[in-house]
Amino acid sequence: MESHGSSFSGLDSYFRALAQTPSRLARRACSVSTSHEEMSQVKARSGSVMQRTLRWYDLVGFGIGGMVGAGVFVITGHASRLRAGPSVVISYAIAGLCALLSSFCYTEFAVDMPVAGGAFSYLRVTFGEFAAFLTGANLIMDYVLSNAAVARGFTAYLGSAIGISTSKWRLVIHGLPDGFNEIDTFAVLVVLAITLIICYSTRESSLVNMLLTILHILFIGFVILMGFWKGDWKNFTQPANPNNPSGFFPFGAPGVFNGAAMVYLSYIGYDAVSTLAEEVHNPVKDIPIGVSGSVIIVTILYCLMAASMSMLLPYDMIDVDAPFSAAFRGESDGWQWVSNVIGTGASFGILTSLLVAMLGQARYLCVIGRSSVVPAWFARVHPKTSTPVNASAFLGIFTAAIALFTDLNVLLNLVSIGTLFVFYMVASALVYRRYVAIGTTNPWPTLSFLCSISFTSILFTLIWHFMPNGKGKALMLGACAVIAIAIIQIFHCIVPQARKPEFWGVPLMPWIPCASIFLNIFLLGSLDGPSYVRFVFFSALAVLVYVLYSVHASFDAEGGGSIGQKNGETTRESDESEDHNSFKV
Repeated sequence: MESHGSSFSGLDSYFRALAQTPSRLARRACSVSTSHEEMSQVKARSGSVMQRTLRWYDLVGFGIGGMVGAGVFVITGHASRLRAGPSVVISYAIAGLCALLSSFCYTEFAVDMPVAGGAFSYLRVTFGEFAAFLTGANLIMDYVLSNAAVARGFTAYLGSAIGISTSKWRLVIHGLPDGFNEIDTFAVLVVLAITLIICYSTRESSLVNMLLTILHILFIGFVILMGFWKGDWKNFTQPANPNNPSGFFPFGAPGVFNGAAMVYLSYIGYDAVSTLAEEVHNPVKDIPIGVSGSVIIVTILYCLMAASMSMLLPYDMIDVDAPFSAAFRGESDGWQWVSNVIGTGASFGILTSLLVAMLGQARYLCVIGRSSVVPAWFARVHPKTSTPVNASAFLGIFTAAIALFTDLNVLLNLVSIGTLFVFYMVASALVYRRYVAIGTTNPWPTLSFLCSISFTSILFTLIWHFMPNGKGKALMLGACAVIAIAIIQIFHCIVPQARKPEFWGVPLMPWIPCASIFLNIFLLGSLDGPSYVRFVFFSALAVLVYVLYSVHASFDAEGGGSIGQKNGETTRESDESEDHNSFKV
């Protein structure tokens, strides 16, 4: 490629670059990198390296801390009262199994390519730069907005625990519109404090997270013990109102699966662990144990929490907004203090989930900076702390600014459409990477297969949510399931795998990633309209940024030799193997 000047050296240069946008899009949008490039020359753009100080138990702690936030205290009540009844215990077990299957997709990528970019890097080596940027931009925005809301939620839970109303420390500005007029300086201090911790050291961040997670688990254990002690086994089968459905499965099998779809949102958080892969001492051993172990432990905790809640009260008496604390708040024999203890435990859960999410968002932005689609300033790793200080500080200040005045009610809707979309893309990327070798394998059979599975999953989801109950609905759902199974089996028999993972791979390909694809599409169908509006808005904004800035910065970096351009070259497996051999112990 011929050398050219910077697209941003002046207005004339920029307007000339804009005139070449179609050709630059054609060259860069679908350009892919290799694992070898991501772990060598792309990573080198950060200057200093991130130290490999994390072990499997650190990842387990981060995984538990990221998943078990305050939301579980709320979402369990919603799922039991409105969807599944006492069988919410089974719903959590099913959702835990699905989360484990989805986490396998992240684990294979993280072991094969242990870099800090998470989903962004995985998509960049499969579907190209534009798909990676679109999903990465949505994911970072989700992180920032959710973290701002969680920080404000911390003040509410802490106030409940110590008996102080949030109105005492929130300043109301009457000149601002509702939802933007309550200034929460305490939430800002919490965000800035966590930002300082994650800037200082990942290892120290792990120690803080481990301490807070242990305290949180102790509080959860206390809640579980109190539930089994004060509860009654008859509440598993007998509602308070005899006119309501009774039994362990009051809403039948559909209720169990509807409940599983709702509580699955409580497992979101394991994806942030994959962004720490670059700082793991032995990725081949530590990442599978850390990610899978945390999901299994959290599943056990959730099932026990659901069981204890079902014993405390009949399902039709559960408070959907505060099921555990409300169960004790109504006690007249001196047990009201338990609700304050629950509020304290939830506060610890908020801090751990906030810390893990802020670690993850900074590493996403750092690796996006390495790819040159955002300024390379974000990619810098501080030589003394070995952390992405620039990305951490920028996103921390941005999050604090939003948390200061914006009341974002996302604790009832723990995950946005952007996160589920990324999970869907990662599962699809894993299938593509296993069955397509760039430059030697025809990608269209695999792409056609992914489109067919996605379309069948969308059809199943639409029928499930919008068609009235009856034999016709059951027949159509069954037909969709049979068609999907047939498509997967035909693909499995006809299309051979183009590559085998060298160290750790998802078993039962392509069944497990296809199950993850279906699950995430099914959950996408359960989100409300405003979530789709926000997703379209942020996606359009991301496309605009990519067209006006990112594609030109990426094109300049390619001209300067900082990054490559591969649309039809074979990946260098030998180079990847050499890179991986350094991780063996």
